[in-house]
Amino acid sequence: MYAPIYLLSALVPFALSQSIPAQLFSNLIPQKVLATAESLPAPIQYPQYTNEVEPLSDATIGDWLYFVPDTWTSGFFPVTLYALNTRVKLCGATSRNGLSAADWLNLGRATSNGLIPLELQNTVGHDVGFLSFPFVEELAINPTNQTALTAVNQFAADLAARFNPIVGCTRSWDTADPTDFTVIIDNMMNLEVLWVSYGLTGNETLRHIAITHADTTMKNHIRPDGSTWHVVEYNSTTGVVIRKRTDQGYANNSTWSRGQSWAIYGYANMYQHTKDPNYLTTARRLADYFLTNLPSDGIVPWDFNAPLLPPPRPADSSAATIAANGLLLLGSLETSPAAGQKWIVAAINLLNRITALGWQPSWQSLLANGTVNWPVNNLLTGIVYGDYYYIRAGNQLITMGLATCSG
Repeated sequence: MYAPIYLLSALVPFALSQSIPAQLFSNLIPQKVLATAESLPAPIQYPQYTNEVEPLSDATIGDWLYFVPDTWTSGFFPVTLYALNTRVKLCGATSRNGLSAADWLNLGRATSNGLIPLELQNTVGHDVGFLSFPFVEELAINPTNQTALTAVNQFAADLAARFNPIVGCTRSWDTADPTDFTVIIDNMMNLEVLWVSYGLTGNETLRHIAITHADTTMKNHIRPDGSTWHVVEYNSTTGVVIRKRTDQGYANNSTWSRGQSWAIYGYANMYQHTKDPNYLTTARRLADYFLTNLPSDGIVPWDFNAPLLPPPRPADSSAATIAANGLLLLGSLETSPAAGQKWIVAAINLLNRITALGWQPSWQSLLANGTVNWPVNNLLTGIVYGDYYYIRAGNQLITMGLATCSG
């Protein structure tokens, strides 16, 4: 899940000159995450996003809303606990950094148990890749953990079963018309479970599916300027593209920023697995579009093409933290330190901007200013995957030798 552990010594002098937000390593992070872990409902439900407005209840703005395990985001809170276990390995656990407050590994394991029944039956479709995240982290710690092995391999089998060789992709959303084969750009992130299972089993079919899906998506989801369509619909019997549109963006021809973030990370990850230079070139194009189209304040908007007014165009803190992770991965994989520096500088800038805008000490989430889904008016929230990728970015900076545990 993390980029290779090595010291990018050529980049250390540059990194020391950058302002890395201290909040990435705040003791509020373990404090908040532990409070959430101790407040999970029974039977277990998982946080996804926070209240947007003052509700008519005891809850307040910034309190988590919880969802049943059979939800696409359910793997993100358990993997957040694993991320704090990684933080302990990197930084040690003290009362000062707040990491001594819990056994994060055992919490992660216990919280992941609620996902196990989904191996046999779920309704999340392609997003089984996200459900696999805590089990992938478990295997990095204990490669013989049978629970994690079964989960990863079963979720990979679920995703592989959604592959259509005529289309060349795994189906994202199920539709009433079986000939309407819908693929969203987010699915580039779910390919990781195929790679992990391939590494465990040697099943070449999984590798073939991941590469074929990435190649088809590269052809049909990415515009000449490096931007992305959110949704591409194919005819399942001919493989012909029916239409290209958005579901969560501003318009069919606009660029939804979180989709662009998923794509940056997804293609950098494909390059990491295959060393195919086409994936590296694609990740660069996607990243260049993302950075070139940021507004002057450097805040990631919910959609790059949405008008500023009216109403005010919201930010998306989750798009910023996902993109930062993708840029750090891309920077670690570049063919020269100079090339890598461009992406790492950009990642740190994104983290600085979103911290200044979104760090919210009084909320249960770490960050505010997330946009879950603007078309249905779900915005100005904390988002569980935005928080996860914020913590993960801090871990990655330490792992790469570009930050210390205090920032």
